[in-house]
Amino acid sequence: MTFNLFETAPNLERLKIEDAEVWFARAVDLGARSEDLAEEFVRMTPWRHEAVTIYGKKVLQPRLIAWYGDPGQRYSYSGIALEPLPWTTTLLDIRERVQSLSGETFNSVLLNYYRDQRDSMGFHSDDEKELGPTPIIASLSLGATRTFILKHKTRPELKPVRLALSSGSLLVMKGQTQAKWKHGIDKETKPCGPRVNLTFRRIGAK
Repeated sequence: MTFNLFETAPNLERLKIEDAEVWFARAVDLGARSEDLAEEFVRMTPWRHEAVTIYGKKVLQPRLIAWYGDPGQRYSYSGIALEPLPWTTTLLDIRERVQSLSGETFNSVLLNYYRDQRDSMGFHSDDEKELGPTPIIASLSLGATRTFILKHKTRPELKPVRLALSSGSLLVMKGQTQAKWKHGIDKETKPCGPRVNLTFRRIGAK
């Protein structure tokens, strides 16, 4: 499915996707080259290689992660319990920019490190209870372009939505998106470089 734009905001454009509220900017001002920021995060982040529970079995995630946030902003999913690392200067600066662009506020961020084309993210919804009934996720991409895929949970007549997330792009999911859709990133068939994805969240949302 090729997406269409039907609403605009000062910084983002809304994608025309049924049962969803998804906003997108192909390139945002981060105060530095997105590729340089990607390299900084790869080098400086204390990455973790965690195992998740799938159908009762523990399997290593096909990517690395790190969790940052305000004190006490714990987060758990698929059997993983995360205690927040303190914000870095770079993350605080990026958070301010993402908040300004999106008009939302965030108290935590999950970093995902896709080392090469073999790393991926299975289809899921960010619908953990800590995120509230209508989670808001702001996803910033740095590094190699990867294809983000959305699949509706209950309406097979709606074709999957595919969106190329290039370095410096910002995707914001709101409203009923997590309730109605799953999203993921497949492995690539051709070699590609590393990608760092910052997914800003608000723990304790109501």
